[in-house]
Amino acid sequence: MAVSVIALAAVGCGESSTKADSDKASTSADGKYSGKGIGLAYDIGGKGDQSFNDAAYAGFEQANKELKMGGTDIEPQDGESEADKVQRLEQLAKSGYNPVIGVGYIYATAINEVAKKYPNTTFGIIDDETVKANNVADMVFSEEQASYLAGVAAAKASKAKHVGFIGGVDIPLIHKFGAGFKQGVQSVDPKIKIESQYLTETPAEGGFSSPDKGKEAASGQIEKGADVIYHAAGLSGQGVISEAAAKKVWAIGVDSDQYNQDALKAYKDYILGSALKNVGGAVYNLAKSVYEGKPLTGVQRGDLKSGGVGFADSNPKYKAMTDVVAAVDKAKQDIIDGKVTVKTTD
Repeated sequence: MAVSVIALAAVGCGESSTKADSDKASTSADGKYSGKGIGLAYDIGGKGDQSFNDAAYAGFEQANKELKMGGTDIEPQDGESEADKVQRLEQLAKSGYNPVIGVGYIYATAINEVAKKYPNTTFGIIDDETVKANNVADMVFSEEQASYLAGVAAAKASKAKHVGFIGGVDIPLIHKFGAGFKQGVQSVDPKIKIESQYLTETPAEGGFSSPDKGKEAASGQIEKGADVIYHAAGLSGQGVISEAAAKKVWAIGVDSDQYNQDALKAYKDYILGSALKNVGGAVYNLAKSVYEGKPLTGVQRGDLKSGGVGFADSNPKYKAMTDVVAAVDKAKQDIIDGKVTVKTTD
């Protein structure tokens, strides 16, 4: 099986950070796939955020390992325009990558435009379901369900009866995380105090890419008395986690299992768990569908029932809290069984 990939020109809109070594297209055993692998375009924060983008890269790696698809992944630039995003996706599609995946809702406008120009290429967008086209898969998640579990865990683990939520940007998507967390906390004890804040009004202000902002916010919440803090802030969450560890309080991670992230290993003893969003699985499933000649399209939603979201329990200290684990497990089953419906707005 030949593996791609050609190198992308830098074209002023990000650089390729991962490539295979061949300039030939990948071909599936049945001959249905003849693309040059996956074209992955990262969201703000890029690869190395130990969270959202890294979760997408895990799916990219899995497809390379299991299907030998090859591919390339490209970093965003600070302060880039919509035209830059369009140019990036066009370059990927024109070069033969299939599928082409935009990691994050910020690619909605660009994918809507570029998908029309390349009808034979499958496009995927994560965290957006507004793009409606026969060759686009909208990969979305029930983040509020995973956040509900994080809220239950936080409420049960808090000794101060005081917890916090830090969102990266004040947008509806991140409010889903906050809403689920709040409902989960209050399901345990409606009297628990909840701190809640958003780091910036817009992504351009660095809400998803500024660990210093996360650290400052966490410091403020800890000073007010919170002893468990849940973040949904991308790369900024590293600052939340490091500050929680420095002050010896619990942090709850997001998207990836942050307890197992190498860049966060110095703080892992203070990562209670993580609200998981199986972005990697979504990337892999889309790639596999294209590879097998049956590309997924339309809305593809991951929830607790499908395993698209969840709560990571890697920390032995968490597993030792049997009452916390039992409460989270019960909450998960109640959501799956329809006994609990989680809000998406706070």
